[in-house]
Amino acid sequence: MSLYLNTGSSTTELTPQQLHDLLFQALAALGERKRVLIVPPDQTRAHSRAGELARYAYEYYGDNLQAILPALGTHSAMSPSNLTRMFGNVPHSLFRVHNWRTDVETLGEVPAEFIHEKSEGKLNYPWAAQVNKLIARGGFDLVLSIGQVVPHEVIGMANYNKNILVGTGGREGINRSHYLGAVYGMERIMGRADNPVRQVLNYASDHFLKDIPIVYVHTVVGRNAQGKLAVRGLFIGDDAECFHRAANLSLEVNFEMLDRPIQKAVVYLEPGEFKSTWLGNKAVYRTRMALADGGELIVLAPGVKEFGEDKTIDALIRKYGYLGTPATLAAVEKHPDLASDLSAAAHLIHGSSEGRFTITYCPGSLTQREIESVGFRYADLKTMSERYDPAKLKNGYNTVDGEEIFFISNPGLGLWAYRGRFTT
Repeated sequence: MSLYLNTGSSTTELTPQQLHDLLFQALAALGERKRVLIVPPDQTRAHSRAGELARYAYEYYGDNLQAILPALGTHSAMSPSNLTRMFGNVPHSLFRVHNWRTDVETLGEVPAEFIHEKSEGKLNYPWAAQVNKLIARGGFDLVLSIGQVVPHEVIGMANYNKNILVGTGGREGINRSHYLGAVYGMERIMGRADNPVRQVLNYASDHFLKDIPIVYVHTVVGRNAQGKLAVRGLFIGDDAECFHRAANLSLEVNFEMLDRPIQKAVVYLEPGEFKSTWLGNKAVYRTRMALADGGELIVLAPGVKEFGEDKTIDALIRKYGYLGTPATLAAVEKHPDLASDLSAAAHLIHGSSEGRFTITYCPGSLTQREIESVGFRYADLKTMSERYDPAKLKNGYNTVDGEEIFFISNPGLGLWAYRGRFTT
């Protein structure tokens, strides 16, 4: 197992030219590769710089780059405009669309006994290690998995083998991994590189991915003193050490520990990135450990027009709502449609405040009736955006008309927690 590149710190700012040269250096160390597949994230993780790195890899490999498979997971396919915006001049003909319901192959199963142990006895099912057929049978001599390591609600810290086993995974694997994380407790997982969900994926990697030539390219991205995004680290390797080094740096860069709980948080969702509550609820996930009991979360969501990226999941969210863990677990027991889509059930748990704080959505398209029907409060986007203008607020504490609020311009870039609530 090899670590080809390990560079970065909490004060590093890698320039585009440095990213280019460092990637070329690492790819040269891999030796000649004739059939290359790149697996980057989609536009919902554009800040990862994966689009730029994929473009550099295309420059390096030329015709030896045979395909690019965005790790969509359950997300919608990328549009031509999104592809151009994220990947620049990379030909659209190289891109393939992952379908999580039909386009997968099961490589093996993590035994139920392992899940039972890792879930502390809460679950007792096997876990299918599923990947896109291109990865399983494409005959590539390099699968270059590119993405950002950042705190994550389901897996603790995003990326590494999640990009393959979930990002190009199948219905059963995605459903059961998400449900494991929800039942175990997202607040026990977020910000932790080692947790039950990751342990399941590591078992699958060790047993079922060992013959696939995967190399991981991990970025760590944070904000500099001027509030601009900066690449703090680049880590390239084919094993867990590469991931753990990136995760350690991400905790320094992306995790803000607060000395007092937030009474009112205002979170802005960039419309080009967040078009559903399935994605936009990062506003809930990443702030929940920082919000005070009885606090308020206001979500400015100009691009949000639906609940689920997937039509089936959208219908399930509308039917069952974000009503908390007990109600969701009871619905899973009672209703086969929700029981057969456990990732949706997990999302309903994750998106609920469990009654501890209020969640007010200000969507661009969804109606008041739709928002309130799933258990959120509703407020008018124009009115709230005029009061809490994202263009005028700075990240962190602000005073608006004598009222203190905590503003977050992009919840996907970090994790916030009150010191008295975060447990190690």
